[in-house]
Amino acid sequence: MVSSSHEAMHHFGQKDTAGLIRNFQRLFHVPFPEPCGFTVVNTDLTEIEPVERRVDSLVRVHTEDGDFLLVLESQSKKDERKRGSWPYYLSYLYEKYRCEPVLVVMTQSSSTARWAAEPIRFGLPGWSSLVVRPMVLGPDQVPVIADEKEAVRDPSLAVLSAITHGRGPGVAAILGPLAVALETIDPASAALLAQLVTSGLVDSQAKEIWRDLMAPVNYFFQNPVADQLRDEGRIEDRIEMIVKILELRGIQVSDSVRLRVQACTDLDQLKIWSERAVHVTDPADLFTADQPK
Repeated sequence: MVSSSHEAMHHFGQKDTAGLIRNFQRLFHVPFPEPCGFTVVNTDLTEIEPVERRVDSLVRVHTEDGDFLLVLESQSKKDERKRGSWPYYLSYLYEKYRCEPVLVVMTQSSSTARWAAEPIRFGLPGWSSLVVRPMVLGPDQVPVIADEKEAVRDPSLAVLSAITHGRGPGVAAILGPLAVALETIDPASAALLAQLVTSGLVDSQAKEIWRDLMAPVNYFFQNPVADQLRDEGRIEDRIEMIVKILELRGIQVSDSVRLRVQACTDLDQLKIWSERAVHVTDPADLFTADQPK
């Protein structure tokens, strides 16, 4: 199953392509021409023969010097099959679109980044017929943006920093400055980038910190992710209310009752239980009326 962090990495390049190109220029000193437009391209590279090949994201970048294709691949671990499929992608795309393809591999693993950065060579020793050199964005290539001024100066790099370092506990230091930086850009872009960060984080502590940072921000409440987070907050508040009502009434709450309440994610059901908590004398009676007759 494809993870949310996998999706976040290549979708960042698709949703904020201009920012990604600026990051390339800064991190790799690559002379990319300045873009003047972007087109998201169908990622399906399957031919008539039943061989299915599909890139993660594919963006056509328009510049005054001509177009090029960003081939965005999110890689969670080493996969030697990619040493064959990546050259295929590039050759096929050049033949189909007649513009230069650029392979970008994004990962949250330093070891995977080192593996992906190794040139792929086909041909005789000392005489390669084909060489593929991926551009790799991983924890060792993308700096930790933990300074608020630096994050505000380049919110896009700060987002890429959070996503790329999203698997380790050190990402927590990035999130506070990033939250400040997102408040300095337009609300629609900020909401989109906040959603990508939410998907890209893997460390549970970092996820909790990011949720707390985003909850009070106005632009975030216009985003579907915010609806989910607000519901989670209301559920936690209602669970706490049920237990507190019973305890204030001097009723001992057993572990089994507590666990059943805490396991519930239905806000309407929790509301019913909180109303019953005011009247019941036995905590088990919270659930009695829910049993089928």
